[in-house]
Amino acid sequence: MAGSSPCASCKLLRRRCAKDCIFAPYFPSDDPHKFAIVHKVFGASNVSKMLQELPLHQRADAVSSLVYEANARVRDPVYGCVGAISYLQNQVSQLQMQLAVAQAEIVCIQMQQEPVMPTSQTYPDEKSHFLHDNLPQYLNFASPSSVIYDNLKRESLFGHDMVS
Repeated sequence: MAGSSPCASCKLLRRRCAKDCIFAPYFPSDDPHKFAIVHKVFGASNVSKMLQELPLHQRADAVSSLVYEANARVRDPVYGCVGAISYLQNQVSQLQMQLAVAQAEIVCIQMQQEPVMPTSQTYPDEKSHFLHDNLPQYLNFASPSSVIYDNLKRESLFGHDMVS
């Protein structure tokens, strides 16, 4: 018991606050809402058991986590803090995507503003020279006028004749 008034948990539970009250260091009487919400979500008995199982140096962090989780559970009873974390992760993903789009737009604008410099074409070997000179003819696709349509007979993929 810190001073003359009971801790927030003993005040809420309407009991006498003992000298060795496990709640007193973490739930002071001047912040009754902190314990009330933890008690509502987890129950005083469960919180007491959790704190007793932890070493003294970890209890303050555990209480802080319990308060955070209890507040999240009150706001979102189904997902609790996992819902908040998921929401924030989605927001980070969206912002990363927006950043990537903005960076791509910057690159495009920079490329449009830079003058195009002619590049010298050197061919280290004969094969790349052959590909460079002959590539346009391999990329020429048949125009509609060069395709001969036979309305009576078409060849299937398997080599059999199909009648249309």
